[in-house]
Amino acid sequence: MTMKNTMTLLALATTVALGSLTLTAAEAEDGFRPLFNGKDMTGWKLRHADGHKSWSVLPGAILKNTVEKGAHGTDLVTEQKFWNFTVRYEFMTPDGSNSGFYLRGRHEIQILGDYKSGEATKTCNGSIYNFKAPDKFVTKPGGEWQSAEATIIGDRISVILNGVKIHDNVQCDQPTGSEIDGQVNEPGPIFLQGDHGTVSFRNIRIKELPKT
Repeated sequence: MTMKNTMTLLALATTVALGSLTLTAAEAEDGFRPLFNGKDMTGWKLRHADGHKSWSVLPGAILKNTVEKGAHGTDLVTEQKFWNFTVRYEFMTPDGSNSGFYLRGRHEIQILGDYKSGEATKTCNGSIYNFKAPDKFVTKPGGEWQSAEATIIGDRISVILNGVKIHDNVQCDQPTGSEIDGQVNEPGPIFLQGDHGTVSFRNIRIKELPKT
């Protein structure tokens, strides 16, 4: 076999391998759709219309809430409401910053720049806020992107943070604080907490699941 033919076969094999990886990634996202279009805040609204407009869209399809020390931002919610779903998102905070990602606007998956603490508590990063500590502390340092996947079916919540399952089918039949309302048996929005601290989000996408 000539050197040219060998190189051609290697290139073909590489293309096939990469194609398989791409297909696998696409299959993993099957049924998901973006909640943030990366360009503007279409589909989102301020929780309080008269709130400080602390949210902005940055290059790289990043949705950022900027809160200066001693100030307050505003919560952001989707216009659409959801019941059973899996949601995937990435977030980043500075060390010490505080935010949250609410399922149906009532159950907070805590976001906290607490890498240096190294301790799993009911209020640490990844906790179901003030309700259940994560099974393992897997927070990354401030300034690094972290990935999360949360599933809620009925009153059961599962969460994967940075590739590790930290909550497995946890029953949570109550609001966890700062909720939009107490109607836990009704659909609700995705709610990004913006009041407490600076946080950035990207790649927010959702897959609605059958009603139970």
